[in-house]
Amino acid sequence: MKAYRLLTGEDASAFCHKVTEALAKGWELYGDPAYGYDAATGVMRCAQAVTKEVDATYSADMKLGQL
Repeated sequence: MKAYRLLTGEDASAFCHKVTEALAKGWELYGDPAYGYDAATGVMRCAQAVTKEVDATYSADMKLGQL
């Protein structure tokens, strides 16, 4: 099964660490990152999709971050 996650966060080093941690755990980048202004909070936000092939059967209660 191919698992999918969309990592999001403020444009700060914490977001880069989140993506780097996912890559270190075997996730692969999927598509281009997205970057946009959040007018409600006044900050820039980032998003990056990642995927990972896993030996599991899909279930809605899966904890994707733990795969």
